[in-house]
Amino acid sequence: MPPEYAPDAELVDARMVLVRCFDELLSRDPRVFVIGEDVGKLGDVNLVFEGLQAKHGAYRLTDTGIREATILGQGIGAAMRGLRPIVDIQYLDYFLYALQLASDDLATLRYRTAGGQMAPVVIRTKGHRLQGIWHTGSPMSVLLGALRGIRIAVPRNMTQAAGMYNTLFASDDPAIVIEVLSGYRLKERMPRNLGEMRAPLGVPEILRPGADVTVVTYGALCRIAQEACGGLERLGIDVELVDVQTLDPFDLPGVIGASVRKTGALLVVDEDVPGGASAFILRHALEAQGAQDALDVPARTLTAVASRSPVGQDGDHYTKPSREDVIASVYAIARERDPERFPEIW
Repeated sequence: MPPEYAPDAELVDARMVLVRCFDELLSRDPRVFVIGEDVGKLGDVNLVFEGLQAKHGAYRLTDTGIREATILGQGIGAAMRGLRPIVDIQYLDYFLYALQLASDDLATLRYRTAGGQMAPVVIRTKGHRLQGIWHTGSPMSVLLGALRGIRIAVPRNMTQAAGMYNTLFASDDPAIVIEVLSGYRLKERMPRNLGEMRAPLGVPEILRPGADVTVVTYGALCRIAQEACGGLERLGIDVELVDVQTLDPFDLPGVIGASVRKTGALLVVDEDVPGGASAFILRHALEAQGAQDALDVPARTLTAVASRSPVGQDGDHYTKPSREDVIASVYAIARERDPERFPEIW
């Protein structure tokens, strides 16, 4: 069920979409509660729970110490006893401290008990691009390798994240939702069906239809790729932009493969290290979905560099894909296919 908007829909800081989403979740289901660092009195470092502890009480939004493993452990135990916890890990970089528990205990629980037990924990965190060594993490290949049995959602904005939370709380599957850390102060319209809208899992969304090159990405890079599409259009290149939405489950209807068969070219844009989640996406599109034979030119990837991001905007710009990087990479694909039409300009 997609978001619906009134003609005079309020334009708000994107974090407010999540504030109202979590308020509705807490109001309609007494089993839902939130635990994590700074989620209670402060209302989260990005204020997505602002005012909710005062409204719903300290037992529904509870501050914890700086111990990611015990935060997740409490969530698993509570979920096994019938509650519906939101486990808040302040930054994706720090989820590594809870990775063993998530991989060995949470991800395997239903399988190793033959369906006898379950723990529908929703892990909320944020990552991708901001600034600094510990606040720009996108280790998607680590999660894909370690969390089989846990849904991995990578929403591009807070409205999409809210729809995913609604979907996940109608399910009994554990999940991790990785919000865009740099997106909380961007403006989004407030949906009028915030409590009812749901985002599908495993179904990519075509953000921009096109005929020349398929660009596949997710999360924070969707906005950057959308900006690049405007520049590419002025250069005469018609991009089809695909947001994967979730990495697990991944593209169940084969949207990416169908797009590549239409355009004959593929670029995967990713903030993970080279050969990380981009390799996972390529394998699905080219091998599992059989799009390899539809390519006119070899598929390419555009990823972060193989190092941590230094502090500062320059560090972010030179270690993660930028709008200019996307334009240059797509132009190189177009030039390889038709060098007379697209002369060398870089």
